[in-house]
Amino acid sequence: MKTVKFTAMKDGDREDYEFLERHEVAYTAGTAGRLLRALEELDESLSGYKVTRLGHSLQSATRAWRDGADEDWIVAALLHDIGDIHAPCNHDEYAAAILRPFLREQCTWVVEKHGLFQRLYYAHHTGGDPEARQCEAGNPYFDDCAEFCERWDQASFDPDYPSLPLAHFAPMVERVFARKPHDPAVLRRGARVALTDAERAAERAAA
Repeated sequence: MKTVKFTAMKDGDREDYEFLERHEVAYTAGTAGRLLRALEELDESLSGYKVTRLGHSLQSATRAWRDGADEDWIVAALLHDIGDIHAPCNHDEYAAAILRPFLREQCTWVVEKHGLFQRLYYAHHTGGDPEARQCEAGNPYFDDCAEFCERWDQASFDPDYPSLPLAHFAPMVERVFARKPHDPAVLRRGARVALTDAERAAERAAA
């Protein structure tokens, strides 16, 4: 069997859908590789900054790693702008949709809202509202998003910062996207994990 038998979904049978499920599982297993290739494409996306979008992504992830962040936070920092290629008008929502089945809810909420929170740093120059983030006041992840933007996002446009290479983060991306999608034990709805861990940061600095 090379393809399903049906031309309309309502006409499919168990054999068809079991066949498709096997194909979908196999395709999903390649998500990490496709995302790593997409990150490389960020090197040629939106221009005008002192660093490329890939450079910004690597710098954000490197800052997270050096702050002792856990793997969910590091992958979130690395991929938070992956939507810049295909969804520049809502890149934050696009990235969050990719990450949501595989990362802690806290991290995907922050990725989804980081564009809104970043307005604090520039909206007063462009006629916007720098306090637009206040519409999310009261959300349990509000402070996490503010810290994410302050520590790792808005600061990561420095061409002289010694970022780690993509190869350093590739195994983390592969591990995250090898997780069972939508696993409650991974999503941990309502859980909060600190962005920084001083002990882990010291260990990484000493390695």
